[in-house]
Amino acid sequence: MIRDARVLRAGFVPREVEHRDAEVNHLSSVLEPITNGEPADTAIVTGPSGAGKTCISQFVTERLREEVLDVETTYVNCWRNYTRFRTLYQILDDLGATIDIHRQSTPHDELVDRLQQHDGPRTVVILDEVDQLEDPSVIYDLHSLPQFAIICIANKEEELFSRVDDRLVSRLRSSEHVRMDKYHDEQLYDILSARAKWGLDEDVITDDQLYRIADAAAGDARLAIGILRTAAGKADRENHERITDDILLNAAEDARAQIKQKSLDSLTPHQRVVYDIVREHGPIGPSEIHERYSEDVDDPRTKRTVRTYLSKMEQYNLLEAEGTSRDREYSLVDSAAASPMQ
Repeated sequence: MIRDARVLRAGFVPREVEHRDAEVNHLSSVLEPITNGEPADTAIVTGPSGAGKTCISQFVTERLREEVLDVETTYVNCWRNYTRFRTLYQILDDLGATIDIHRQSTPHDELVDRLQQHDGPRTVVILDEVDQLEDPSVIYDLHSLPQFAIICIANKEEELFSRVDDRLVSRLRSSEHVRMDKYHDEQLYDILSARAKWGLDEDVITDDQLYRIADAAAGDARLAIGILRTAAGKADRENHERITDDILLNAAEDARAQIKQKSLDSLTPHQRVVYDIVREHGPIGPSEIHERYSEDVDDPRTKRTVRTYLSKMEQYNLLEAEGTSRDREYSLVDSAAASPMQ
């Protein structure tokens, strides 16, 4: 049943992308100076979860590498590498320049110096989930080095700007902004149809079933592809000739649970404390959350940072908020209330 499992994976970058021509062209034009050996502007790519931000950024940089011999790319997931050291280390590691760097004792400035001395090909650095950086000054570090072009990926510009100092805000505001909206159901259907065509045998899934997946995913391509992958995997294991409606129904629940667990596993230690407070005491307001959080951790972050944590968890459907900003309360998302598979 499964012809090419890679096509069904969340991180797969297709040869052609659906319904993002304008964004691809915009980002390509930002990076074009690199093809002539010149510095490129920083690009900020924003949009809701599952809008294709990472896919588009990797698609454009892969095409760039096909066109130009002396261009490299490096990808950093800032949710996983949330400290300045980890981010700089990851970039250097991808460049093959970490042989004599000791994680415990090497100072940050030495990592920056190492990047300054890098005389290899121009490099595009994709900073995914850049608003997760505990110390966003790493963006400034890279911004000042002409041999690196930066793509910053975030859900919302405001949350990125609220966490950086004024000298960087002005630079980022003058950067090129590539904004993506949620996919419509028809667009998600086209994405799923292309994945099914390349990843599965013929007649394994019907058009009607693909439309139902698109509807249940509510604009989130990551969830839509997750449902298709989970359903195909289960049908394949059970030796079905096609994906049945019962399998599809269970796949929607399983895919949501897998994505939720992955998001939970990605939380930083401080974010996890905040999440657990909401889980135990919600519905609960931000002031009380910060109060309890400050008691539970050493070196607590500011109220503003904790509000950013809450917003991030809301965007990833881990928490939901009710009320205005003054009387807002947070609680865990009720999984049963998600868009059902019809």
